[in-house]
Amino acid sequence: MKVFKTSSISKKFHNSVVAIGNFDGVHLGHKKIISEGRKIAKKNKISFGILSFEPLPLMHFNKNLNNYRLNNIEQKIRILKKLGVDFCVLQKFNKKFSNYSYRKFIKDTIHQKLKTKFVLVSNNFKFGKNREGNIYKLKEYEKKYNYKLKLISPQSFKKKKISSTLIRKYLKKGKIKKANKLLGRKWSIIGKVSKGNKRGRKIGFKTCNIKIQKYIFPLKGVYAVNVFYKNKLKNGIANFGQRPTFKGKKPLLEVNIFGFNKNLYKKELEIEFKKFIRKEKKFNNILQLKKQIKMDIKKAK
Repeated sequence: MKVFKTSSISKKFHNSVVAIGNFDGVHLGHKKIISEGRKIAKKNKISFGILSFEPLPLMHFNKNLNNYRLNNIEQKIRILKKLGVDFCVLQKFNKKFSNYSYRKFIKDTIHQKLKTKFVLVSNNFKFGKNREGNIYKLKEYEKKYNYKLKLISPQSFKKKKISSTLIRKYLKKGKIKKANKLLGRKWSIIGKVSKGNKRGRKIGFKTCNIKIQKYIFPLKGVYAVNVFYKNKLKNGIANFGQRPTFKGKKPLLEVNIFGFNKNLYKKELEIEFKKFIRKEKKFNNILQLKKQIKMDIKKAK
C-alpha cells in the first residue's frame, strides 16, 4: 500500500475509488465501506484508496483533547494494508485546511488533486468549514467534476450504530469485550517502555511502564492483555491508572508479562486488551496489594 502525506498523489492512482473519513479505529463500520470500495474498484479495474485526516479534526479544534484516538497512524496504516487498500492519503488537518469551504474541498481535493472517479462516504458524512458540506452537496457537484457518489449506510450491532464514538464510550466504561466486538479485533495501544520507580520489582511483580500517548484512556483498573514484542506474542496483565496506593498522579499503563524477565526499557510494545478484571483501588499496605495482584494474575491466566 502506498501512503501519501498530501492530497497530491501520483498519476497511477488518478481515476480511483476513494473512501473519505477519519477511519479512527478502523472498526466494522469502516470495514464495510472498505469492502464496498474494493468491490467497485475490482468491477471497474481501478485502484481503491482512503482519504483520512491527521490529526483527527476534533483534536485540531480542541487543543486540550490530548487523549482521544483509538489507534495511532502506524496501526491505521497497518490495518488498511491488511484489508487490501491500494493507497492511503493522510491529509494534514491544519488551520488552512480547516477553513476550506465544502466547495473548495470538492474542487481542490476531490477533483484537482485526487481526480477521483468514485467517492465513497457514509450517509451522515459532513465536511468543509463549519461542517456545511454533506452528501447532498457532494451529489450536487457529481456531473461538474465527473465523479460518482456512493453512499454506505452505517453498520449496526444490536440496534446500535457502530461508531468510533460508541467504542470510546465502551472503553471508558471498561467494556472491553463490547469495544472489541465493534472493532472486529482486540483494541490495542503501541508505546515505548519508560523508566519507573521499580516498585513492581520490589514487590515481586516486574512491570513495563508505558505512557499512553494520544490514545483514549480506558477505565482505570486491571486488564488481561496480550503483549507483542518483535512480533512475538506473550500473555500478561496490565494496570492502567494513577497507582493510588503509591500516591501516583499521572495515568500510566503498567504491564506484567507472564514468564518474561528481559529488560525492555525503551523498547516498543503493542498491548492488546482482552478483558477487564477489576477497577483500580487503593490498598492500605503492600501485603494487601500483593495478595490482590496474585488473585488478578490467576484470573487473567
